[in-house]
Amino acid sequence: MSDWRDWDRWDRYQPTTPRAAKGGIRAQSTGAFGQSWWARRWISVLDGFNLSSRLQRGRSYARKGQVLSIAVESGSVSADVQGSRPDPYHVRIQLTPLSKQDWQKLAAVVSSQAIYGAKLLAGEMPQDIETAFQSAGLSLFPQRHNDLRTSCSCPDSSNPCKHIAAVYYLLGEEFDRDPFLLFQLRGMSREEFLGIVGKSAASAQPPPDPPEPLPIAASAFWNGTDVPAHTIGEVNPTITRAVLPRRLGKFPFWRGTENLLQSLDPIYQEAAARAAKTLAY
Repeated sequence: MSDWRDWDRWDRYQPTTPRAAKGGIRAQSTGAFGQSWWARRWISVLDGFNLSSRLQRGRSYARKGQVLSIAVESGSVSADVQGSRPDPYHVRIQLTPLSKQDWQKLAAVVSSQAIYGAKLLAGEMPQDIETAFQSAGLSLFPQRHNDLRTSCSCPDSSNPCKHIAAVYYLLGEEFDRDPFLLFQLRGMSREEFLGIVGKSAASAQPPPDPPEPLPIAASAFWNGTDVPAHTIGEVNPTITRAVLPRRLGKFPFWRGTENLLQSLDPIYQEAAARAAKTLAY
């Protein structure tokens, strides 16, 4: 396993044409990889090495579906990439995980700012989360060579090779869907971290006052208003898109050639129209 410092050996290896891959993971973006700030920040680490030809081929691999599989675990990513040989190459990307003590220090900083906890609970990565990491003496993104370790079983001795770059780009695109994969690569899931934040906040705040008892008189509860003649009320047909799937976000590491949510839109529109017609009777 080697690190980013081996990149200067790229010119010693001649580019080859990859074999066509079936059922691979295709990049869904048509422009730049990464729309959110955290995804762009991840991509900038790779782009910062100015490896134009290699990164261009890595982007091409990501868009053509040459990456056959990606598995994200705590602190590491493993992937299979179809190259020019019959057997796919095995890629591994590792980030140095933070210790339990480091996560507890970060939780103490986050729990002191309500906006951090609110956005994390809403599934959003706070814009200034890096400030919280820095206040705890930590970093979310890789900063040193030893923070990011990569390897590939291909014969190219350069690192990162185009196979590693392809996986790296797809990870950046996946961070748009789930920013907390960054936390997982640092060794902590979102749920685990929020649990630590909750404990830190509870230990730093006085216990809440006991709730007020309910009023003894129950008349207000039992004396309701009259039920309207039409219990459903007025039906206003609204043709809507696939709202619930959109709340879940993009499908992880999508392999299809068409966008999943756009493919579901006609089905939801037809279902909404039929439901409105049924309720109108």
